[in-house]
Amino acid sequence: VQLQACGGGLVQAGGSLRLSCAASGRTFSMDRMGWFRQAPGKEREFVAGISWSGDNTIYLDSVKGRFTISRDNAKRTVDLQMDSLKPEDTAVYYCYADQIWGQGTQVTVSS
Repeated sequence: VQLQACGGGLVQAGGSLRLSCAASGRTFSMDRMGWFRQAPGKEREFVAGISWSGDNTIYLDSVKGRFTISRDNAKRTVDLQMDSLKPEDTAVYYCYADQIWGQGTQVTVSS
């Protein structure tokens, strides 16, 4: 089972990026999916999560109103739309599905 994340890059403050993470391999439940991030010199922190149905979402306080998480169970993907990006959002972003982790994608926001 693998999770492949993509969509990171360099963007100016105030800009947007959309991260996407796709699962491949053996089928597993993927009950909970979401994103963490880790900035240089800091611990990994939870960013957003979404339930299987998509009805329940949860966000890090500092990204509420700017980030939106969504999932497509048929495609086995979870996306993170990031708007109004700030330099403090700079980090490597990791997707997860239950206990499985993706490899990370770099997001850099310039001021």
